[in-house]
Amino acid sequence: MHCESSTGWQTCRRWLTALPRICRPVRRETVVTSVPDSPAAELPAAELSVQLWAGRLPRIAWFAEHCWLVICDGDRTERWEVWQYPACGPVYWGHVHRNMMSPFGWIRDRPKYFLHQFIGEEAIGLAERIRSTPTTYPWCDRYHYVPGPNSNTYIQWCLQDRYRLGIRAIGRGYAKW
Repeated sequence: MHCESSTGWQTCRRWLTALPRICRPVRRETVVTSVPDSPAAELPAAELSVQLWAGRLPRIAWFAEHCWLVICDGDRTERWEVWQYPACGPVYWGHVHRNMMSPFGWIRDRPKYFLHQFIGEEAIGLAERIRSTPTTYPWCDRYHYVPGPNSNTYIQWCLQDRYRLGIRAIGRGYAKW
């Protein structure tokens, strides 16, 4: 967009001001500020659940989000995700990491969101698929920001058709290609 003339600059400014409203996701999101607010606190301790979380990326990729899965099994939680660098946490298989960060943590002061929770039989099947990814996920040793495989490719691969990631989850469709 050309922004040199006074009228052109005003149009450009209106467009740039509207951009954050245009880029907001259509799905429900809940901003989480602390772990006690997490939905895991609402479940009985013995019930297994799998939670889908997302966090906004900093700076140039401000519109994109990174997704991860948290398995809550009694008092034990596991965070599963793909990270751009291999071997960044205590337990990893290439780019696939378990417990690289705290289950509900995110980088710096960027917003994080609780997106969905799976319970019952659906959670049991999903937890089994997630825990088997070190041997079944086809791109453990590959990572590309665009078009993928990346962190969102991994999450959509785990979820299959149980949940569709939104437009901010760049790389979500790579597994279909």
